[in-house]
Amino acid sequence: MIHRGVRIEYIKPQSPAQRAGLKEGDIILSINGHAIKDVLDLMYYSVEDILKVKFLRENKKNTSIIEKYDEQLGIEVEPFRIKRCRNKCLFCFVEQLPKGLRKSLYFKDEDYRASFLYGNYITLTNLKKEDYDRIKKLFLSPLYISVHATDPEVRNLLLGNFEAPPILMELKKLAKNKIRMHTQIVLCPDINDGYVLEKTILDLYKFYPYVSSIAVVPLGLTKYHKNNLKPVTKSKAEEVISLVEAFQKRFKKKHGMAIVYLADEFYIKAQKNFPSPSIYDDFPQIENGVGMVPLFVKETKKVNIPQLKVKKRLVTFTGESFFPYLNQFIEKMQKKDIPINLIPIKNNLFGESVTVTGLLSGEDIIKGLASHIEKNDIVLIPDVTMKDTDNRFLDDLTLSDIEKILQVKTVKIGTQPTDLLKTIETIC
Repeated sequence: MIHRGVRIEYIKPQSPAQRAGLKEGDIILSINGHAIKDVLDLMYYSVEDILKVKFLRENKKNTSIIEKYDEQLGIEVEPFRIKRCRNKCLFCFVEQLPKGLRKSLYFKDEDYRASFLYGNYITLTNLKKEDYDRIKKLFLSPLYISVHATDPEVRNLLLGNFEAPPILMELKKLAKNKIRMHTQIVLCPDINDGYVLEKTILDLYKFYPYVSSIAVVPLGLTKYHKNNLKPVTKSKAEEVISLVEAFQKRFKKKHGMAIVYLADEFYIKAQKNFPSPSIYDDFPQIENGVGMVPLFVKETKKVNIPQLKVKKRLVTFTGESFFPYLNQFIEKMQKKDIPINLIPIKNNLFGESVTVTGLLSGEDIIKGLASHIEKNDIVLIPDVTMKDTDNRFLDDLTLSDIEKILQVKTVKIGTQPTDLLKTIETIC
């Protein structure tokens, strides 16, 4: 017999769920009469203080009453199967990957649930009426949406999907139900820049405040790309900065918010100073590379570097684009007699145009560090280079592989200045 529901993977000890007798492996069927299909239903229907839970254990239906009041339920359930993206975007990074990398990298997702839970960007090209109804009912806000262009022809060209519904109609459905949206425009020179970009920003602005932010980010091209797309050049970056900053000035004056934001890479490519961190407001799209560098620089100015007695030499690395900014902080630590060296790593896997730290492979890290390390060094590895819980790099090498090949001790570090200092203090 097939039963719908969600399987419990973990129950926190002494939690309301455990006290009520639920166990790992049980399948939750309903809560207070509401069917549970995934973690979103579990989150939504478990807010009450007293829950009548129907569940399946060894193919037998059971009922339990959970009294939780101000406590968390204490349940983690199996992940849902994420819907695949069926678009054929001209700039899709997944389509530019070589063979032999970590398997999860080749999966293209397009799932509104993952957008709400994890901030994944979706195009709204596969939503049905029942999906919109559920978004409304569960109030799944905010969602993260890839727009690219509001002109239907330009957008469908970029998506490689000529049956995609007009994006403005889809956004209107969400705004009508007061769902907030963080949107992005992947800028492709000579396709959705210039007038198309200006119109897209204006069209999205009409949905403010439900469209809460608009991020403009440059397309990423690896050496494997096949669609003859043009990269963002210095002059193109300057052009985009000028256009977007004019909108920011206008929106700040009217709303006190910039609303539209530029990815850090535009300023790096244009070789221009970053604007004040205040232009990014509450950094709504920092995970999209928008304001990450200026915030880091701001944080380094606040940090008080202590005198630390570090017995072993430390070595860390970064992508080429972030090197000048991180190196300023490293030099401050060196002046405090902290023995740490910073190495910029060139991306051979994807090509020299890819300069961010998070896209460095294990092999490139090994090659880049090999001539810079000495016996007994400790290598600090930025955690952004490893996306999986098993410390695995893009090319399937692991942290332990780095240690074995380079014959050094490694320590994983976070991305903030305080993360680096805390790690060093721990090593001391």
